Amino acid sequence: MAKQGGLGDNLYVAGYNASGDVGQLSSIHGGPKPLDVTGIDKSASERIGGQRDGDIQFQVFFNPTVGLTHDKFAALPTADVIATYCRGTTLGNPAACCVAKQINYDGKRANDGAFTFDISVLANGFGLEWGLQLTAGQRTDGSATNGTAVDQVTVSTAFGWQAYLHVFAFTGTSVTVKVQDSADNSAYTDLAGAGFTAATGVTSQRLAGGATDTVRRYVRAVTTGTFSNAIFSVTFVRNLTAVTF
Repeated sequence: MAKQGGLGDNLYVAGYNASGDVGQLSSIHGGPKPLDVTGIDKSASERIGGQRDGDIQFQVFFNPTVGLTHDKFAALPTADVIATYCRGTTLGNPAACCVAKQINYDGKRANDGAFTFDISVLANGFGLEWGLQLTAGQRTDGSATNGTAVDQVTVSTAFGWQAYLHVFAFTGTSVTVKVQDSADNSAYTDLAGAGFTAATGVTSQRLAGGATDTVRRYVRAVTTGTFSNAIFSVTFVRNLTAVTF
């Protein structure tokens, strides 16, 4: 794959598509915190991996329209939010996700008149996780639908998985979004534990499988339920090595 820029990206927070009001992302950070275990007999530092962490920091333009950016972020919720950065909106593209706390909404007015706000969401419990988009950014289903599969690897993996869902809009009784896998891109079955709680409105969720769960080569997002409109996104994280939270 060729080198890419960051044009056409999206940012979702707690079932809200903030992309049109985000001017820049200043940090998408994650990984284990290094622990310094240098002995006094060493001439260079020794480090081992510590707790997993992560954050997404971004800047938004001031938009006081009801239900949009100012309404969403000025509330400074104390509960966890789910944040997802999409590198482009093509099926199978990378996306970074975290369960996080929004810790600020810091406004600044520049000399040129620009009025913007800096926002940080700090990972809570799981760190930042990079996965692949099982929807091309936002996907709209008008009824139960089998999505197109994403082929990430040539063989199955056995280190578990995580999945993230945002539902942006919904009309109907309920929609259940599930992840299915297949060895041959023909015969699909539900991935054990990968059915999100049925949604009846705007919501966001994270799911995780067991640490040794097998995921076959192909994965896809499917919907079931009674509805006429569901706009949502799914990111799937396939663990390529053992992961502990």
